[in-house]
Amino acid sequence: MEKDDTAKALIITGARSEDNNDPAREAFCNGGYFNPAELEAMDKETKAKIDLTDIARKLCLKLWSLYKPVIVAMNGLAIGGGLTIPIACADLIFASEHAWARLPFVNLGIVPELASSYFLPRLLGFQRAKEIMFFGEKMTGQQMLEMGIVNKVLPHGELLSYARETALKLIPSKGAWMAVRMTKEILHKPLIEAVTRALDLGNVALNKLFASNDFFEAITAQMEKKEPVFKGE
Repeated sequence: MEKDDTAKALIITGARSEDNNDPAREAFCNGGYFNPAELEAMDKETKAKIDLTDIARKLCLKLWSLYKPVIVAMNGLAIGGGLTIPIACADLIFASEHAWARLPFVNLGIVPELASSYFLPRLLGFQRAKEIMFFGEKMTGQQMLEMGIVNKVLPHGELLSYARETALKLIPSKGAWMAVRMTKEILHKPLIEAVTRALDLGNVALNKLFASNDFFEAITAQMEKKEPVFKGE
């Protein structure tokens, strides 16, 4: 995307499952999936190669430094990374009337990633950001609109066409694309050091918590469909 001069804007949306005809059951992104048995079975060499925190860090910084317009069309549920990626990387977020989101990280014994600790307080204020992070409660599209997380909530069938129409307003011949890019650049560049610092702090915490008893308790309880019993260890 960055190197392709013919690509002027990026739209990110979730793929619809072929066997699902119910728009209320679509997913934008359901976040990461953790299986304790698979994690325990990995040898140290494999674990070293699959550094999820480093992958997320690179993705965030790459998209933060992409000065072409990025639009998210959130067509359904957005859990964990399904919300933190748009918050960190999208210039505009449009949500379907059926979209909803939650940040379940703390409920899993870990911390929210992708520099959420930097972005969310600036979007929502510290108290609201902490509430959303601590409890991981479900947020409807309308609630996200009222909080300022998304720019607009649309009828489901109009979502993608609206995202495309908006993208066309940002690129030639309808949009002053160079001015759009440079506006994004002057907004983003001064913050790159702070975003990088937030990513690094978050990754230190994540790598520590991935080895905690509470994390394994949370994902085991999730798979067994029972309430976790945390010990703070």
